[in-house]
Amino acid sequence: MQVKIPYGNTVLEWEGDFSSCEVIHAQESAGCEEQTQEQIIAGAMANPIGSRPLEELARGKKRAVIIISDHTRPVPSRLILPPMLEALRAGSPEIEITLLVATGCHRGTTEAELRQKLGDAIFERERILVHDCDDRDNMVNLGTLPSGVDLWVNRVAAETELLLTEGFIEPHFFAGFSGGRKSVLPGVCARRTVMANHCAKLIDDPHARTGILEQNPIHADMMAAARMAKLSYVVNVVLDAKKQVIHAVAGDAIEAHRAGCDFISGICAVRPEKKGDIVITSNGGAPLDQNLYQSVKCMSAAEAAAADGGTIIVCCECADGIGGEQFYRAVKECESAGQLLGEIRQVEPEDTVPDQWQYQILCRILEKHRVIFVTGGELAQVVTDMKMEYAKSLEAAIRMADPQEKHVVVIPDGVSVMVVE
Repeated sequence: MQVKIPYGNTVLEWEGDFSSCEVIHAQESAGCEEQTQEQIIAGAMANPIGSRPLEELARGKKRAVIIISDHTRPVPSRLILPPMLEALRAGSPEIEITLLVATGCHRGTTEAELRQKLGDAIFERERILVHDCDDRDNMVNLGTLPSGVDLWVNRVAAETELLLTEGFIEPHFFAGFSGGRKSVLPGVCARRTVMANHCAKLIDDPHARTGILEQNPIHADMMAAARMAKLSYVVNVVLDAKKQVIHAVAGDAIEAHRAGCDFISGICAVRPEKKGDIVITSNGGAPLDQNLYQSVKCMSAAEAAAADGGTIIVCCECADGIGGEQFYRAVKECESAGQLLGEIRQVEPEDTVPDQWQYQILCRILEKHRVIFVTGGELAQVVTDMKMEYAKSLEAAIRMADPQEKHVVVIPDGVSVMVVE
């Protein structure tokens, strides 16, 4: 059989025979073949869920903020923003609009990345601000979240008359799903709020998993943050493997997002016929496989599909390197994944440090599974430092895993699926 795994802007291929193998994908959505991406988005905005049309919401408003995704997300902002901007100005011709880039605790998005993401026209015409989670003077305290965390939000978002967001919905490895309320928390919150929301106790909760919203304490905090920040309207899209829009929802920040989650649950839930002795996966290529930090997302899908003690093969280009120095140092310097995991579980929410949640999940996986990582040779030492095994190619990784007499599960895009029992 032929195995094809997205990798950066290319595909890794391997052809050979496995004793037993299955390939699992998210289902393709039907019913949108005759519509362009723009028409799908326009249709959603013409039929808002739980909300008046955006043009009506804008009437009488002098200031609006649209929270937009940063460089780490494949959101087609250049398609979503034009109809949002048009609707706002149709409702209030003199409205002052700010595009606030939701970086969360990521590095700031560069001008070049913004131009590429937004297109020249939007980049040059609109007022754009990049969120800085460490700019304490530009944060406003809006109260206390259900977990007891103080909600500190970017002042520009907190003090506007009309707060909106664009984004996309996909399965998320501890928030249940991306999109909607996540644009506020962690998107435009202070580092201290993000850290506490991603604390060891909440990450360890069995409901803080892919595709789960009910009783998920991380989602509960995010929902509360969206309400407290008065997030009024969202436009969220669903993308296929080619990063093309196949569905969109618009309207109330809570109701529209939930409808989008229901839709994606119908196409993303997958169930392997048998747990894999070997699971091969990726982050779906660029831009989500741009660093090692982000690769933990597809590992969590592989974890759910792997048999006890199974081997996970991860293929990520990591063109942007590690993606988090503390993430790297913590795993490199620990005696073992199990030892570090035990230490993390003792950390109080207010003492959460950057990247802790990411290496907590990585250690949870490493404690139970062998992980072979396929990436560029410049990261070979980093991979081995982080208690994983390095392979220079997919073929080499498969040889290392020794697939004879083993069941292999291939998940080409691990961030696009929800592995269910």
